[in-house]
Amino acid sequence: MSPDSESTSYARRILQRMEDPAHPLPAIPGLSFFRFDEPAEPESYLLEPSICFILQGTKRIHLGENVYSYDSDHFLVTPIDLPTIAEIQRASTDQPYLGLALQLDPKLALQYIIQEKLPRAPLPSDHAGLATAPLTAPMRNALHRLLDLIDEPEHISALAPLIQQEILYRALTSPAGPSLLQTISGSQRSYQIGQVIESIKSDLSQSLRIDDLARQHGMSPSTLHHHFKSLTAMSPLQYQKHLRLNAARGLMLNQGIDAANAAFQVGYESPSQFSREYNRLFGAPPLRDIKTLRQKSSQ
Repeated sequence: MSPDSESTSYARRILQRMEDPAHPLPAIPGLSFFRFDEPAEPESYLLEPSICFILQGTKRIHLGENVYSYDSDHFLVTPIDLPTIAEIQRASTDQPYLGLALQLDPKLALQYIIQEKLPRAPLPSDHAGLATAPLTAPMRNALHRLLDLIDEPEHISALAPLIQQEILYRALTSPAGPSLLQTISGSQRSYQIGQVIESIKSDLSQSLRIDDLARQHGMSPSTLHHHFKSLTAMSPLQYQKHLRLNAARGLMLNQGIDAANAAFQVGYESPSQFSREYNRLFGAPPLRDIKTLRQKSSQ
């Protein structure tokens, strides 16, 4: 069976389980599935640290001026939270888009890098925090073994962590590996920027002072700004704004919090400013956007 036929076969099996309420998909910790029955227009979303695969369809990710396209023959990986623009390019009711994301824990990855003494290939200091690579036969095999556990849920707790560790190793030793290694392991400025990102994420409600942030992480403000933008395609202030808006969207969608309170919780003092920036990022004001998202999830 060809690789494409294998991917289609796995997609068909998983889609059948997703549509069968009597036999729902068992949960595999750290693994999420995404289905689209038609192409989706570009939409802002937060790409969390993950290794992403596609079983059926194609997807395009925009990070600043860089564009990353991938399909069932490629995977995508990022070790940091990245506000991106995503679009589903190929999907239909007959052949839905089916993607999956495997959560990537940078701390566990760092432990693995140290234990295995993985070599770090040189990278330009302005590399982006996102990379794609071909889906090799060993990586595809590991992914399929992980998906096979769907039919053997009694073995998930024992085998899934081992297979996920293999997938992480395959990613670290792939053409996308240098970007992962440099960002996680601290050999270049990208590690420092990763620490800056963690500082920003730790309390979104606090105002961001670039001079203090740069001093805290041993950089000048201009060096911080240059390397931060190289890795994330935006300035620290823009990055914080994207995180705030995505966090507020999650509060409204998942906890039923109204827009004003959600805005306040993520650090906005002006509800009108929050509504303007929310509309600019997501293409609709908060109330309408959340209503649309709930309608989509109920279909």
